[in-house]
Amino acid sequence: MKNIVVLGAGYAGILTAKKLEKKLRKNQDIKISIIDRNPFHTMLTELHEVAANRVDEDSIKISLKKVFAGRKVDVIMDNISKIDFDSKKVIGEESNYSYDYLVIAAGSKPTYFGTKGAEEFSYKLWSYEDAVILKDRIHEMFRKAASERNIDEKKKMLTFYVVGAGFTGVELAGEIAEYAPILCEQYEIDRNLVSIYDVDVLPRAVPILPEKLSAKVEKRLTKMGVTVKFNTGVVGIGEDFIELKSNDTVTKYPAGTVVWTAGIESSDVTQNAAGVLESAGRGRIKVDKYLRTLEREEIYVVGDNMMFIPEGETAPVPQMVENCEQSAHTAAHNIISAITGKKEMEEYKPKFHGVMVCIGGRYGVARVGLPNMMFNLPSFLAMFAKHFINIIYFIQVLGWNKVFSYIRHEFFTIRNRRSFVGGHFSNRTPSFLLAPLRVWLGAVWLFEGILKIAEGWMSAPKLQGFFGGAKAWFDGIIYGMSDAAAGATAAADAVASSTQAADAVASSGTAIFSYNIFGLFDAMFVSGKAIAESKLADYAFKIDMPLMNWFVDNVILSGDQIQVFMQISIVVIEILIGLALIGGLFTTLSSGVSLILQVMFVCTTGLYLSTFWMIFAGIAVLIGGGRTFGLDYYVMPYLKKAWKKIPFVKRWYIYND
Repeated sequence: MKNIVVLGAGYAGILTAKKLEKKLRKNQDIKISIIDRNPFHTMLTELHEVAANRVDEDSIKISLKKVFAGRKVDVIMDNISKIDFDSKKVIGEESNYSYDYLVIAAGSKPTYFGTKGAEEFSYKLWSYEDAVILKDRIHEMFRKAASERNIDEKKKMLTFYVVGAGFTGVELAGEIAEYAPILCEQYEIDRNLVSIYDVDVLPRAVPILPEKLSAKVEKRLTKMGVTVKFNTGVVGIGEDFIELKSNDTVTKYPAGTVVWTAGIESSDVTQNAAGVLESAGRGRIKVDKYLRTLEREEIYVVGDNMMFIPEGETAPVPQMVENCEQSAHTAAHNIISAITGKKEMEEYKPKFHGVMVCIGGRYGVARVGLPNMMFNLPSFLAMFAKHFINIIYFIQVLGWNKVFSYIRHEFFTIRNRRSFVGGHFSNRTPSFLLAPLRVWLGAVWLFEGILKIAEGWMSAPKLQGFFGGAKAWFDGIIYGMSDAAAGATAAADAVASSTQAADAVASSGTAIFSYNIFGLFDAMFVSGKAIAESKLADYAFKIDMPLMNWFVDNVILSGDQIQVFMQISIVVIEILIGLALIGGLFTTLSSGVSLILQVMFVCTTGLYLSTFWMIFAGIAVLIGGGRTFGLDYYVMPYLKKAWKKIPFVKRWYIYND
């Protein structure tokens, strides 16, 4: 039995473990373990959103049990203090763990560069707990300031310093600046009493960006009310003050809250290992081109903990998520190669595709592309790219389940328009207001099905006239075909049956437009009467698709038995949709089928505009429409609980929290 131990469940660790398990799951002689002090993985790049209360706390946590559900990975919760390289064991507070191969992915922690009082009196932002503590602190300062009568003390409480103008620093400063007006309104505080500073000893913000984008970041921060101070060092931090050094002059300023984001170093266990293994500054361990430590081939280092300069480069790989993802792939591949001997070892040749910085929820900058061809994105596209890349990462980690959760947190429940698409997608309408619409939509479908039974759809073939008459009617109006009149009556019955239009139609109508779209289909919009005489029920729309026409002619209309079978199916489906919607049972499924039927009608017989409301009603009640005054309120929680217990469901994450 060979033991592979992954130390740390950060970005690099969690992906390494998943990639190893995927390739080695059939090998019974291999055991994979991942060890972390927490039972969850934290989205470190989203901490600022929680700290400034843009998203819920739970939105940045991903349960390790859920990530590795149904997978041969042993999830161990322990705090590892050191690594015994000679005996090949990692030493934890709860137990010791033997390894044959070890992946060090223990992540980083803040570094304070020896600044007096920084560790004791400043807040940090490098873990889930940090984000929650800081969120509570910000809220507490506004709450206390609202009752403070001394104006100087009030201003001090509302003074926030962010130390560091890298990724974390500018993003946090932007989030606080975006959150401040909301808190000011809540607690009736003058926004002018709030002071937000971002200070750094460097000459500009996020120096990894081109100067042009750094200038945009600084301009945006200033516009949001943040005072940026560059070429300014922090020499001391106290309980209610900060000391800044600029041009050899040290000045003491009052500060209610100081947040330290000025740099990182390897975690304690990695630094202990770095004392034995060859390493570089801040505890980063040097690795070879296969990501193995220089002294021991069974130990791999990935993510923030690795020190590696790619061939042809002068700088080490950056401590960014993309490096974590790519190094995880290489390390996993090489461990598998070392164990099985079936593949060549893979050299680490990272190809980074850019960086993105968000200043609040509505503005961002990005430089993306290929390694030798980078370009800048405008704000909207930068924010879109940021969310898209997050979704790609979530697909790797927790699949559909986390993607849906992320979209819900970032768009569907966002408040105060704190999103790059504003609050347009945020749900505000009480769901009980949709109940009457759901019931009425169901009643119409039920009526449709019963009406077709009365018309003999369960026994005699009707579809030949149903489809043929509608086609003749549209062709007669669009192309002026002479034989259209013969099918006018049948067409009226066909289109009206699918749309519940009340008035009969005539072949002497008006063609409003008929466009061929990319040679794939024709979009037709007509009226059964002259425009001056037309009402809403006279207008009809159809999408004429050759593929659909072929299916109708060669499959559905291939024989009387097939026609009757399809008719019975349509009737049963319409009645089931109607009953389900009326009762609020399986509303998402029934609404989805309702929409599919409407699309089918549009592509075969066409639809009158007076019936298009059924399409929009189906969309409106598609998500959660039956959870209010419906059976889904009782049924879905029970089914959801049972569904999540099924092994393949857990394994493929096809459930929603």
